[in-house]
Amino acid sequence: MQKFLLLIYTLLLISFSSKAQYSEYIEPDYIKTIQFVGNTDQSQLPIINLGEPLTLTFDVLNGEEADFYYKITHHNFDWTLSDLSQGEYMEGFDDVRIYNYQNSFNTLQIYSHYMLSIPNRDTRRLTKSGNYMLSIYNDDGEIVFSRKFMIKENIASVNAYVKRARDLSKIETHQVVQFVVDSPNLQLTNPKETVNTLVLQNSNLKTAITNLKPQYTIGSQLIYRYDIESAFLGGNEFLFFDNKDIRAATSSIRRIELTDIYNHYLFTNGARYDRPYTYNPDINGNYEVRVLNPTTNIDVEADYARVHFALQFFDDIEDKELHVYGNFNNWTIDETTYMEYDSQYDVYRNSRLFKQGFYNYKYVLVNRDGTIDEGAVEGNFWQTENEYTVLVYFRDLGARYDRIIGMGKANSTSINNQ
Repeated sequence: MQKFLLLIYTLLLISFSSKAQYSEYIEPDYIKTIQFVGNTDQSQLPIINLGEPLTLTFDVLNGEEADFYYKITHHNFDWTLSDLSQGEYMEGFDDVRIYNYQNSFNTLQIYSHYMLSIPNRDTRRLTKSGNYMLSIYNDDGEIVFSRKFMIKENIASVNAYVKRARDLSKIETHQVVQFVVDSPNLQLTNPKETVNTLVLQNSNLKTAITNLKPQYTIGSQLIYRYDIESAFLGGNEFLFFDNKDIRAATSSIRRIELTDIYNHYLFTNGARYDRPYTYNPDINGNYEVRVLNPTTNIDVEADYARVHFALQFFDDIEDKELHVYGNFNNWTIDETTYMEYDSQYDVYRNSRLFKQGFYNYKYVLVNRDGTIDEGAVEGNFWQTENEYTVLVYFRDLGARYDRIIGMGKANSTSINNQ
């Protein structure tokens, strides 16, 4: 009887875990500069075609030269585990050691730089489109961090475009994404049940819109012309700093000190929500590791600096928190991004380690329930330049996983009022 109950409990546990939604596991503080890219994508959310390569790199700052292992899992549209076995979506195997790493050279901050390329001699090919999770484990089998990525098929075309909101209460602050999905070579039967869409602003999964269904069809086309439902807050252009020359102040770095490592003190920023919009080119929250000397092996010779942020914000934030925000840590809000109030100078401060390079960032207000108000400090403007990505998922009747059959891109530089 006990064995029977144990079997039932195990089956229930497996069933529950397969239905649980999987979130990315946040890296510990000794892991820095995680770069996860496809062919040309500088985002930490690669969206690649079937057969294209992926590269994950990261630095470990504890000097232990530890061994790390990786696993790849396939997921449904809602990030629950798919019903596919590993052999159905992968040629080869995973759960092997990342053997390609180098130690830093001629840097004040010691670190080990790890690199994983897929495909490789062990993981030869990923054979299905859809959502994937790449998870990194240590010697004890404990997860260290994970990152999401997507693989797509180019079956359907997606024509996406950005418009101003028609709702007068949102017209100055929002951008609306509309799109048309055309699939002449694949019959999308019962699309309100079999088709799902994901709309991303600046490759940020945390602000994605996922609940859009086609409003109507014309032949092989699915039409999505929502207004309120597909509206994103415009935000503001990102702030930036560039410390490719670790010993020199720049237009964003006002002072440099050398202690155990270099300390870069940025100019104090102020709130921008009550200022007119000003165009300032950015890379939409991303970052690029670079150094002044282009012949340097930046993977292991770029040093780390402790970057000090300062924000003057005179509004009462009550029980909320201010954080520095960007894709430098995969849009994560945690204790390393917290802006602490300095009563002596009446500013909010933060300091964290950054590898030399060019970084975008902004300041956000975080509510007690964890929701993020991106406009409380920086403002929201319909003119802001943002990049939008639309992914189309399809699960045919009786199918066992969600395919990604098409992708469209649009930029708000071509926003219109029609």
